[in-house]
Amino acid sequence: MKGLITIMLTIVSLAGWQCTSPVKKDASSDSGAATKAADPRLADIRLPEGFSIDIFAEVENARSLALGDRGTVFVGNKEKNNVYALVDADKDGRAEKKYIVAKGMDTPNGVAFRNGTLYIAEVDKIWKIENIEENLEKPSQPVLVYDKLPSDDHHGWKYIAFGPDGKLYIPVGAPCNICDESDRDERYAAISRMNADATGFEVYAHGVRNTVGFTWHPETNELWFTDNGRDLMGDNIPPDELNVATEKGQHFGYPYVHAGTVMDPEFGKGHSKDEFVAPARNLTPHGAALGITFYTAGMFPSEYKNQAFIAEHGSWNRTEPIGYRVMIARMDKSNVTGYEPFAQGWLKDGKAWGRPVDVLQMPDGALLVSDDYANLVYRISYNR
Repeated sequence: MKGLITIMLTIVSLAGWQCTSPVKKDASSDSGAATKAADPRLADIRLPEGFSIDIFAEVENARSLALGDRGTVFVGNKEKNNVYALVDADKDGRAEKKYIVAKGMDTPNGVAFRNGTLYIAEVDKIWKIENIEENLEKPSQPVLVYDKLPSDDHHGWKYIAFGPDGKLYIPVGAPCNICDESDRDERYAAISRMNADATGFEVYAHGVRNTVGFTWHPETNELWFTDNGRDLMGDNIPPDELNVATEKGQHFGYPYVHAGTVMDPEFGKGHSKDEFVAPARNLTPHGAALGITFYTAGMFPSEYKNQAFIAEHGSWNRTEPIGYRVMIARMDKSNVTGYEPFAQGWLKDGKAWGRPVDVLQMPDGALLVSDDYANLVYRISYNR
């Protein structure tokens, strides 16, 4: 009898344990485009303790991200020709609704939002759609804002964002791997800015080979941007850069010097590294650092406040692939004190199954990460 009682208590104990274990919702029963963390595609992603990653939405070739006043997430394309809007209506961390708000565009990689208006950057044009969040199902046709940008395809895709000064910042990448086209057009290898109505166009920062991500420090309002280093100098030379522009007119070295100290074998002759602004931090060599955001919300632990999250898209011609992760640049005000992985696992056994592009802080404090290779938008949250 004593043995029978012991067996019965064991069964009850096991049953109780099973009932209190987390129940994972079956994503196949949902009408939205997203699945939860049970999705096997996320099994290899590694995050610090307490963090979790889920799928926010499925979006083909998901690139740059922008946030509307009502929480709408806008997603640009580089290889495709649409711009999407994602809506998480019930605030469960997944987008139940996905709209195409612009179609048939030429590389609409860049998206920005201001005062109810969505701005879209093609290779050589800037468009806008007013009152976009009130008309997601039937948005109006895009209105041309500016059509005088260079039309080169090489590094022609744009990342755009509005600064604290209310101006729209627009980069134009170098139309090559390594060349000096600034005499022909000072907008090449530079970040420019203009008013929302396209007046007052001016070059803000020079010597920027190809930035596909920038933002402003939450305390200093200084412009921080990633920059991809040139190719064909070796696996580890030069590293990508994290730069900070403290004023208009600074030159960050390209094509004369790379990563602050590496003089270009062709264009570096006759120049000194001291002529240019050195990087705030050298990053992963050929890691393709793209989107960047400073974390200012309260969901993550306090040690993440005002730290810079950077998406590394991953190398394309390195002997051993590198990148394919989300990094964190540790900051002490305007000083970068470290650079370390935050989310990784998209590179497995030397092969990439995903390529992070952009990072966006949501109103609830979660981070979204776009992936143009896995065609996903992820949501990273902290479980307090």
